[in-house]
Amino acid sequence: MNGFGRIFRINIFGESHGTLVGVCIDGCRHGIELCESDFLQDIQRRKSGKRGTSLRIEQDMPEIVSGIFNGFTTGAPITILFGNKNVQPEDYFQYKTHPRPSHADFAAMKKFDGFNDYRGSGHFSGRLALPLVAAGVVAKKHLPDININAKLVEVGGEKDINAAIEQAMNDGDSVGGIVECIAKNIPVGLGEPFFDSVESQIAHLAFAIPAVKGIEFGAGFSSAKMRGSKHNDIINDERGTTATNHSGGITGGISNGNDLTFRIAVKPTSSIAKNQKTFDFEHKKISELKISGRHDTCIALRIPVIAEAITAIALADFILLKK
Repeated sequence: MNGFGRIFRINIFGESHGTLVGVCIDGCRHGIELCESDFLQDIQRRKSGKRGTSLRIEQDMPEIVSGIFNGFTTGAPITILFGNKNVQPEDYFQYKTHPRPSHADFAAMKKFDGFNDYRGSGHFSGRLALPLVAAGVVAKKHLPDININAKLVEVGGEKDINAAIEQAMNDGDSVGGIVECIAKNIPVGLGEPFFDSVESQIAHLAFAIPAVKGIEFGAGFSSAKMRGSKHNDIINDERGTTATNHSGGITGGISNGNDLTFRIAVKPTSSIAKNQKTFDFEHKKISELKISGRHDTCIALRIPVIAEAITAIALADFILLKK
């Protein structure tokens, strides 16, 4: 449903144009110093406003309403709220009967019999990644020795990110991208074989990020083109340091002490300026859909900090389980 985790457990809630969005975090250790200002740097990285992102600008000031006392975590569930102020629900009325291609509009309408909140895509909106970022900030507090960094490495198949975005904007279109995440100083032994592997837990969270359509660890899909003699990561020392890292820091589903490395594929946003022919459920025919409103040309620009957050959430849960 809307929750993840076994010890470090998160539940996200809210809708894009509803009153607010937020997250409840259970299982957090007590005695960790935490305040609203701790969230601001990562929240700023996710915010829109830069070239190629949505023109919807929210304050995104976190309101911590439980689990913190005198500046420290109490061990009780932590609830963090973010108000929605800059809303324009009228931009979305037409999608109730004329759903956008490759968007959740149609599937949500059918699954929830039309009771879904379609304003700003409701609970399916990329705005629900904001609570994930907040949860990631708390998770990172449990990982003082682990360094997690993600970056956008490719847009539309091009390394020149700005040029690819400008071209898409000029064409009235959108464009996807690849985000790479690397976590260093991972202890050996996190994860379990099969269903609770490091890969499966991170992948589970990665697909909770709206617009993510694929993930690969280490050499990923290129591994299928290799021979074992090339793919094998030769162990160099008693710590398990390897000469290469085609396995992405994971073997047998368990962290092996090398850098945890993965990449996620982010699709182009479905809301584009170009008119499209698609089925109109009100008039029972294919008709032209003109999308207005404020939308990202390249949502991948805002994904790196979210990739870091979901990595921290997964690792915090593993580490608390191990302890």
